[in-house]
Amino acid sequence: MLWLKALHLIFMVTWFAGLFYLPRLFVYHAMSDDSISNERFKVMERKLYYGIMTPGMIVTFIFGVWMLGDYAWMLYSASGWLHLKLGLLGLLVVYHLFCGKWLLDFKHDRNRHSHVYFRWINEIPVLFLVAIVLLAVVKPF
Repeated sequence: MLWLKALHLIFMVTWFAGLFYLPRLFVYHAMSDDSISNERFKVMERKLYYGIMTPGMIVTFIFGVWMLGDYAWMLYSASGWLHLKLGLLGLLVVYHLFCGKWLLDFKHDRNRHSHVYFRWINEIPVLFLVAIVLLAVVKPF
């Protein structure tokens, strides 16, 4: 069980590293005005999203579902914190998919958002991280 938790946390950190960094790349990409920078950001964004973020998300979910099936659902299914955590994870996946949409917009040179927009978007994963970790650790209700 502790190995599952450890692996779940390791891949969650990997996923969140990408969730924190990709919107920051979008900030810089939205500010770039030369073709060399534009192409470099496209490569960096693609490698981060498909090479780190998405695999991190998938493996996080594999170990999370494994823990749910192994013991957590039986212990905590009546607890509100678990349902809220799972709901927040669903919303986090939606955010992840939006990052993929923005990545495709940049890839096809059709981004319509400013760097300021992406600076605000960059703060969203922090809110999810704080809420999800507090729910999982404190189990308030």
